[in-house]
Amino acid sequence: MTKRRNIGLALLLILMLPLQAQEAFNDSTRYITRATLYGAGFTNVFDTYLSPQEYKGVEFRISRESMRMTKWMEGNLSRQTFFQANLGYTHNQVDNNNTLSALANWNYGLHYNFRPAHNFRLLAGGVLDMNGGFVYNLRNGNNPAQARAYINLDVSGMAVWDVKIKRYPIRLRYQLNIPFLGVMFMPNYGESYYEIFTLGNWNGVVNFTSLHNQPSLRQMLTADFPIGSMKMRVAYVWDAQQAKVNDIKTHTYSHTFMVGVVKELYLIK
Repeated sequence: MTKRRNIGLALLLILMLPLQAQEAFNDSTRYITRATLYGAGFTNVFDTYLSPQEYKGVEFRISRESMRMTKWMEGNLSRQTFFQANLGYTHNQVDNNNTLSALANWNYGLHYNFRPAHNFRLLAGGVLDMNGGFVYNLRNGNNPAQARAYINLDVSGMAVWDVKIKRYPIRLRYQLNIPFLGVMFMPNYGESYYEIFTLGNWNGVVNFTSLHNQPSLRQMLTADFPIGSMKMRVAYVWDAQQAKVNDIKTHTYSHTFMVGVVKELYLIK
């Protein structure tokens, strides 16, 4: 009797496996899209703590993005993590000095998905935006470097459009992030890092930021398309980071073209 019961249970499990597999296959939260891009472009760096001049030159950038749907809000909320890092080498107008700059940026965002058409989506949400880096002036003596450290809560929006050109599928996407609230590290005008970190003069170096003193934005336009068994992505990034804090003006304007590979993965668990 026990043997027959075990055989019956085994047959029931075998019959249930296709149903479970189909249910998992239809679960959109198990699909994750990852993209790794590399690129180069033009950058404009300005920091009155180091120099009253603008520095222009080249930038190299790498990014890694991950997106997936969640079960929140009836399955209409998507999650995005985005990391990028850039390295710039610039020179001033008279070409007698250079700067080296770097910035790493990590985002965690949640977007609500609106679907006005079967091949078109509008996304709106918020992004936690963390940034850290430096600008190093190669000829300065007293203050050769300036740190960049700030955290923002961004307002974020996207438009995703799936199109076909003679049956060739292309996914177009535009994304815009605008910092709304944040905090930024910035020395007082004329204050050295020796005074801050050695003498402990931290008064006024951590500042509240918003649209009035940090009018910045990040824009990205991407196109995904298949090539054989691979999916490629080309992107244009316009990154405009600027601020006026403690009477110090800073900006970094970047125009970067990027290319890389997109992977669509199915998570078993």
